Amino acid sequence: MFEHIFKRIDDVLRKEAGCTTELDYTEQSSWLLFLKYLDDLEEERAVEAQLDGRRYAYILDKPYRWERWAAPKGTQGATTRTSR
Repeated sequence: MFEHIFKRIDDVLRKEAGCTTELDYTEQSSWLLFLKYLDDLEEERAVEAQLDGRRYAYILDKPYRWERWAAPKGTQGATTRTSR
């Protein structure tokens, strides 16, 4: 499963004008993985806070979170994701 996802990311990044060397490609791939890790960490902390009856202050504003810009979008621009 992950191999297919990474292959798709690889294909997209290699076609981008900003990836002229392997170093560029590695940097951008690492950045994407970090952003996904941060999103998962924040979601976990938000759920823990909710279960404890506390509010959680996200590090990233809503427009910059993974679910907003990385999630698949339908023809109307709405995310096709059903969770979160």
